[in-house]
Amino acid sequence: MPKFINYFNFVHQIFDSVKKRHPIEELIEQGEHQQLDFKFEVSDSKKIARTLSAFANTDGGRLLIGVKDNGNIAGVRSEEEYYMIEAASKMYTRPEVPFTATRWEVQGKSVLEIYVAPSPDKPYTAPDKDDKYKAYIRVLDENILANEILLLYWKKKHKQEGILLKISKPVEKLLNYLDTHTYINIHQFCRIAHINYYIARNIISDLMAMGTLRYSVVDKRIVYCRIA
Repeated sequence: MPKFINYFNFVHQIFDSVKKRHPIEELIEQGEHQQLDFKFEVSDSKKIARTLSAFANTDGGRLLIGVKDNGNIAGVRSEEEYYMIEAASKMYTRPEVPFTATRWEVQGKSVLEIYVAPSPDKPYTAPDKDDKYKAYIRVLDENILANEILLLYWKKKHKQEGILLKISKPVEKLLNYLDTHTYINIHQFCRIAHINYYIARNIISDLMAMGTLRYSVVDKRIVYCRIA
């Protein structure tokens, strides 16, 4: 009987330890992914601006400042970390990416959580390595450049009037192809429809704006799929 009692005491101890875990620790356990990024420190506001742009242009996300890539909590060193994020937003994103900041005490150290909501007002841009403003999207744990088709799609989504798309031969070939294939890239579309890049770009962006296609990323390349 004492062994039975000890077993339940052990279970309660485990339950209490799990219950008391900090929500930031639970986030860290997920590892970096499309909506979560770790930063040991912030030393480059322009680089952080790309992450803010990518989060806002995709599904939103969180930056945990004071956390190493391996998930170890190092803690933020000063208030300067927040001001670097603020500078990234105010000075290096166009338009300015809004964010909320929360400081947490975890394992006796401070972690700064920066949350960026997904935005309907795409695209948000940030400077690349040559200081040219580009739009980024978030793919797994990386920021990659949005292509011309996504930029056109976002622009067309903002328009008040509807989009009229003629069901032409190229459109038929595209939709027929996607009946038997998971996705297509623009160069494949150009080949099967015998059209140039600019016509293909306009057709795909129109279909995306109409809600017929969506983009996905395969091997860091943007491709297009039918919406079921």
